[in-house]
Amino acid sequence: MRKPIQTKPLGFPWETQDPFLFCAYHKDDYPAGNQQMGVDLNNLRGRNIGSDFTLKDGWRMYHGSNIPGFPYHPHRGFETITINKQGVVDHSDSLGAKGRFMAGDVQWMTAGKGIQHSEMFPLVHRDNPNPLEIFQVWLNLPKAKKFVEPHFKMLWKEAIPVLRLNDGDGHTTSVEVVAGKLHGTKAPAPTPNSWASNPGNAVGVFTVKMEANAKWVLPATLSGARRTIYFYKGGTVAVEGETIVEGETIKENHLAHLKADEDISFQNGDEEGFMLILEGKPIGEPVVQYGPFVMDSQKEIQQAFDDYRKTEFGGWPWNDK
Repeated sequence: MRKPIQTKPLGFPWETQDPFLFCAYHKDDYPAGNQQMGVDLNNLRGRNIGSDFTLKDGWRMYHGSNIPGFPYHPHRGFETITINKQGVVDHSDSLGAKGRFMAGDVQWMTAGKGIQHSEMFPLVHRDNPNPLEIFQVWLNLPKAKKFVEPHFKMLWKEAIPVLRLNDGDGHTTSVEVVAGKLHGTKAPAPTPNSWASNPGNAVGVFTVKMEANAKWVLPATLSGARRTIYFYKGGTVAVEGETIVEGETIKENHLAHLKADEDISFQNGDEEGFMLILEGKPIGEPVVQYGPFVMDSQKEIQQAFDDYRKTEFGGWPWNDK
């Protein structure tokens, strides 16, 4: 039976489905930086430094005090996938890994039994603006993998497949295959203990750019998987599937949970359209979250706090935060 699709406005963070826990979209038009790759003091007036999540003058400081971003903080029990579309991100962690990644690169980190990490957004240009656009996705770990050793991996731009698919009218849809398999093309391998490392879990992470009026068909995946479409920039996109009422549309800044085991046809409107697609087989286990810890019970959450107080998950090896 065909039914209308249910869409929801995108909030902060974006709503997700198992096996995903969290998805945040950060779009900030940062000004030119100072000598420390931070924000001039005059531009910080009137902000709640340390917890600045209000979009003022087109950007936010988040938890940063000089350089925007997220100074070091702990995680346990899940994974972070940071997809950089524009700008600069500096990563450092308690494993001793440190580096900078740019537009097109993806950072994949398994927190496992515990890690501290920092993600900062240095304003590297002193004479020009420093726009930033990233997604951060949290992917859960099953109970059997909650206490694996932490692991950090970079998926560099050159290794991530980008499909350029032309429809019959000469319009192009570009799809970045961050995780999973699409149209016979495989993404780079994720971290070894990830839920995504088993192809049978059908985890897919795709970013999509559709030219105006472009058409594209997202193929069906595993029956029982869950699929979410985030249409975060554009006008409208029409969707059609075996169970979807003909003529249904998704508006800009809206999401839709769609059936994973049917082909979904997209017909973009008169503007360029941008989507993030998350799909995968649910883990189906209890989820108890408190801040940066995601476990299966309240007892395990308390244990995470106790362990962090005792060990700091290896401590912080860097002078900066």
